[in-house]
Amino acid sequence: MKTWLIAAFCITGMLTLTACSNDHLIRTSDGQLIESDNKPEIDDDTGMIEYEDHSGRANQLPQSDVREIKER
Repeated sequence: MKTWLIAAFCITGMLTLTACSNDHLIRTSDGQLIESDNKPEIDDDTGMIEYEDHSGRANQLPQSDVREIKER
């Protein structure tokens, strides 16, 4: 019984962590699609949209170049 309960908690924890890491697609005004590992955020100081790519690099785009952002 204990083993089953521990396994159930572990599986639930892994599914919860997987659900929290949603990819986002950023469509630019020139039609380019950019994949982001996290939700893009607006930098208050520069007004640029910041995101992290699949390689873990931080990138920025001007807000005027972004047409839409969709969660995958």
